Parts: sequence; structure tokens; C-alpha cells
Amino acid sequence: MPHFKPFKKLSLLLLFCSIIFSAKAAYIFIPMDQSQGNHLKAYGIAFYAIEREIKVDWLLNYKGGSFMIKQHEAIEEECNVRGVSYQLIADLQSTQILQSISSPEVNQDVVRLEKSPKIAIYSPNNKQPWDDAVTMALTYAEIPYEVVYDEEVLANLLPLYDWLHLHHEDFTGQYGKFYASFKNATWYKDQKIAYEKLAKKLGYNKVSDEKLAVAKKIKEFVTAGGFLFAMCSATDSYDIALANEGNDICQHMFDGDAADPSAEEKLDFSKTLAFKDFTLVKNPNQYEFSSIDATQTRRVNPKIDFFTLFDFSAKWDPIPTMLCQNHMQVIKGFMGQTTAFKNQYIKSDVLIMGETKASNEARYIHGKLGNGTWTFYGGHDPEDYQHKVGDPKTDLSLHPNSPGYRLILNNILFPAAKKKKLKT
Repeated sequence: MPHFKPFKKLSLLLLFCSIIFSAKAAYIFIPMDQSQGNHLKAYGIAFYAIEREIKVDWLLNYKGGSFMIKQHEAIEEECNVRGVSYQLIADLQSTQILQSISSPEVNQDVVRLEKSPKIAIYSPNNKQPWDDAVTMALTYAEIPYEVVYDEEVLANLLPLYDWLHLHHEDFTGQYGKFYASFKNATWYKDQKIAYEKLAKKLGYNKVSDEKLAVAKKIKEFVTAGGFLFAMCSATDSYDIALANEGNDICQHMFDGDAADPSAEEKLDFSKTLAFKDFTLVKNPNQYEFSSIDATQTRRVNPKIDFFTLFDFSAKWDPIPTMLCQNHMQVIKGFMGQTTAFKNQYIKSDVLIMGETKASNEARYIHGKLGNGTWTFYGGHDPEDYQHKVGDPKTDLSLHPNSPGYRLILNNILFPAAKKKKLKT
């Protein structure tokens, strides 16, 4: 039938053009601005690529911190399977993007993601009555990790890893100060028994002494070049344990004897990572560790609880720029046992990356120690404003574009990054 021939020729021409474009397509461009369908899974794609030694560039401040990955059929397939938005671009387009980024007039830069970091989550094996945001983020993004706890830490296994996250934890030996509300709960009693048993197995008479030993090993890990990330009570309780070395702040219901009444005067703030000059909350029935946390003193309406990310120079301050990559600069707040850090207790050399200025509190802070770095993020779950003990875990498939969870995943990729010199 002759009248169909032009359509057949057109189809062949389109197919030919498609083949030519595919042959010339050199990169997979993954936008991380509002056009991205699944921001969280996109981090998993970047991780998947560097695991397979496929070239990945992180375009800082370019369309929300986009990724540009050397074209590979397996990467395209993973993007399609995981629902990650992407575009195929040619060498000419990638060169134009890199040239525009290199301009001194724009606050953008490129870092090369070269080696996939080995990730460890510090978490007990026994089931906890709460969920960990980092574990959920890694699982949803399909980024592999291993679980370690006190035995592995004290056996000096941390140097096997590049990145360590501290699960919701109390390093002071006061069992999260849940005594008043949960002392009769089965999970609380079981946890106390398990912690005491583990401490004795590891050669310590008290849980507080064993947790201090763990905290010091973690500090050695960071000093030697490790990357530490912590959220919620694992932030302030960690520093309190370090400052309290050699003292007893635990009341009898926690360790069987009275606390040292002069323990507070003996605090040594030179040993801490982030905090200084804080006072302890000595009441065992009060659900708070110290004056660092703003949870019980802040007066913020949940409907207007937000914090703002700082805008850093991508070319001169690539580390905080990487850690703050997002498609939104104003992030909705969320609570935790430790929600936010009062600014007056933060050391002067600590970098504040996110704050609620009206409340004079920091939500997201970062610092260096020796050859390594640490990042503390206040709050428990970025998509559950007031997560309570026993609440069901967040379904991240309902929050694939969460800016609060993006901050967690920025920290995952950060150890893989290396500054790239651009040709102009």
C-alpha cells in the first residue's frame, strides 16, 4: 500500500536519529532540583555507580546538587527501575555545564566521587522501640552498610570503615533517661539487663564505664581520618560522656550507687567535640541530659517550626557545601530526645550549617578532629515531627523528595568526594 511508505521512512529516520544520539550520549545527568522524581533513590544511583568504578561528578549548587555519571547501560536501567529522573546528554552538553560551573561568577563547583565509602551503623542487635532515620534512609536508597556495636568497637574494628553513624544512643550509662516513663516497660528492663551483661562481658563493672571506653574509641576513629555522623541523643550524650571521664553522674537506679555530687564541677570540656560550658540535668526522672538541648525550653509552634541551611561558597568551602546540598534551603523542623543545640554551648570552632535563628539554636553542625570530621544533626526523624517510643517507622516511599533526609544522604557521599580541577 504506497500511501504508508512515507510513514515507514519517517519511522526509520527517527530510529536512525535515536541510534545516532544514543551513540553520542556520553553522560547520564541526574537533576536534583524540583524536577527530580525521587531525590533519595538518586543518592543510591550515585553510590551504585562508584561501587562499579563508573565516573560520577557531583555538581555542587547546580540544580540542587545534581549528579553527572558516565553513560552506562546498567546505570540507565537502575534509574528506570528505581524511579530516578535522568537525562542523556552528549559530550558537548557536559562540557558546557562544566564550563558554566567553572565561572568565578557563579557559586558552583564539581567534586569527583571516586571510591565508595564503607559504611557502619553503630546499633545494638536487640530490637529497639524506635527506628533510626539513617538506617531507614540507607535501606530506602539501597546503599549497603554493616552494623557494629560495642564488641566490634572495642575490638578495634572501626578502622575497617570510612563512615560511622551513631544510632539513637545514650553514652552516659543512664539508659536514655527513660526511667520515669518506662522503668516498668519490658523493653526497658530487657535493655538494662542486656547492657549490664555486655559491659561485664567486656570487662567493665558499669555500663557508663563501658560506654565511655566506646566513646573514646570512636574519637580515635575520627582523629585517624574517619567520618562520624550522629543524630538525636547520640550527639549530646556522646560529648557529655567524654567530658565526664573519671566521674560518676549516674544515680543509683542506673548503676547501683549514688552519683558524685561534685561531678559537674569536674567536667572537662577540652575533651568534647562540639559543646562547652554546659550544665548537667541531675534529676533521674527528667527526660533530659543537659542544658545543651533546646527541646524542653523552646517555644516553637510546630506549624512554623523550620530551620534554614547556610549558603556556603562551593569553590572555597566545598565540604559544608556538599553537606548542605538540597532543593530547598528552608527545612521543616522535627523533634527528638535531642532536638536542637543551644548556640551558647557550641564551641567557637564548630561550623553551624543549619539554624533556627529566632530560637538561637543550631540544628545541623560540623567540625574537624585530627584527620577526620564529625557532623551532628538534631532531631530523630525528618518526616515525623514528634516521633514517640513505639510509633511505627516512617515509610520513605511516601517521602521520596524529603529535604530533611537529603541532609543525611549528603553525609553518606561526602567521604567519596574529591575536588576536581576544571578546565575552562
